[in-house]
Amino acid sequence: MLPLEGIRVLDLSRLLAGPFCTTILGDLGADIIKVESLPNGDLYRNAAPFQGGESVSFLSVNRNKRSVGIDFRRPGGLDLVREIADVADIVVENFKPGIMEEMGLSYEALAARNPRLIYASVSGFGRTGPYGRLPGVDQIAQGMSGLMSVTGQAETGPTRVGVPIGDLVSGMWTAIGVQSALIARQATGRGQRVDISLLRSLVALLSVQGQRYLSLGEVPDVAGNHHPVSSPYGLFHAKDGVFNFSASSPAMWRKLCHHLQLQWMLDDPKFATSSARRDNRVELERLLDEHFRLRTRDEWIAELRGLGMPAGPVYDLSEVFADPQVMGGGMVETIDHPSIGPLRQLASPLGLECFGNGSIRRPPPRLGEHTREVLAELGIGHPRLDALAEAGVIYS
Repeated sequence: MLPLEGIRVLDLSRLLAGPFCTTILGDLGADIIKVESLPNGDLYRNAAPFQGGESVSFLSVNRNKRSVGIDFRRPGGLDLVREIADVADIVVENFKPGIMEEMGLSYEALAARNPRLIYASVSGFGRTGPYGRLPGVDQIAQGMSGLMSVTGQAETGPTRVGVPIGDLVSGMWTAIGVQSALIARQATGRGQRVDISLLRSLVALLSVQGQRYLSLGEVPDVAGNHHPVSSPYGLFHAKDGVFNFSASSPAMWRKLCHHLQLQWMLDDPKFATSSARRDNRVELERLLDEHFRLRTRDEWIAELRGLGMPAGPVYDLSEVFADPQVMGGGMVETIDHPSIGPLRQLASPLGLECFGNGSIRRPPPRLGEHTREVLAELGIGHPRLDALAEAGVIYS
C-alpha cells in the first residue's frame, strides 16, 4: 500500500515546476491524470534533445502518470476537464495567473462543484502582490531571490545553479503543501487552495545567508566553493585535481593540524578559533592547499575519511552514475517504454519500505495514451467517447 494510493490528481501543469510536483505525488502512489491540451500536449514534448523520438526533458519529470489528450478550444473540451475535477482530490496547475479563471477553471468554480478539492497553483511570483500578474521563470526567480548573488566565484560574480532549482524546489514545496492539505481535509472535510511561487520557494532556501542579513544586516557576497561561515569547509586542490572536505568542528580542526604537522596553527590567533578561521579563510585555504598539492586527490580523501572527516571527490555525471553508493542506493531504475524500450530513469530518493522493488511503476506516457481508459473510468460510455474523438475534442 503506497502512501497516496487512492488519491486522484488532475494534473494540468506543464514544463517543470508542476510536473515535478506530480511526479513526487505519483511516486507516492497517487493516480496522476495528466491532461494535455491538443494538438501538441505538454510544451516539453517538443524540447530537444530526444531519445527514441521522446523528449529527454519530458521523460525526466513525467513517470508514473497517465496522459489524456483534450482540445481545450473545442466545444465540450473544458467540460471534460471539469468532469475530471469533480472526482479528483487534487488539481495542480502552473498557468500564468489569470489563465485558469479565463477558462472557467478557477479554484472557486471547481471547489463549488467539489468542496473536497485541493487546488495547487505554481507561478513565478504568486497570485497577489505587485508582480502577481507578471510571467516568471526559473532564471528570473534565481536572480530576484538573492540565490544567484551568493552563488559563484569572486571572478565570475553571480551565477545560476546548474539545474533549474527554482522550478524543482517549487515542485517540492507544492508536493508538501498538497499533502498537508490532504491531512487537514481529514479533519475539516474540505479542501483548500495551495499557492506556491518560484520566488518565495527560493527565498525560503536562503537559510543562514538570509538570517545573516535579517539578524546582523550583513549582505553576503558570492560564497564560491567554500562554506560561508565555517572553515575549513569546501573545495581544496590536490596534485591531480580537486576534492571537498570539512574539518570545521574544534575536534576535527585539532586532529587535522596534528596530522598535517601544522600544530603551530592551533595557537596562532588567526586560526585558533572558528570565528578567526572564518575571518582568515583565504590565507587558511592557501596554507592547506600547499600541503594538499603534494599528493593525489584519492590519497587525501582516503586519509581524511580515515581520520573521521567528511571528504569526497567532485564528480562529473559519468562518475556519479558509476559510483557504487549511488547505483547501490537504487537511484537509477529501468522500466520498459513502448517506443524506447528499456529506459533508465532517476528514481525517488525516498527510502520507503512500501516502494518494494522501486518507485517507478509507469514509464512517461505518450500523448493521449490513456485518454479512453481514464474517461471510461469516469463513466463516459463508448458512444460519447467515439463522438468526442470524431469531433477532435479528445485524442487517444
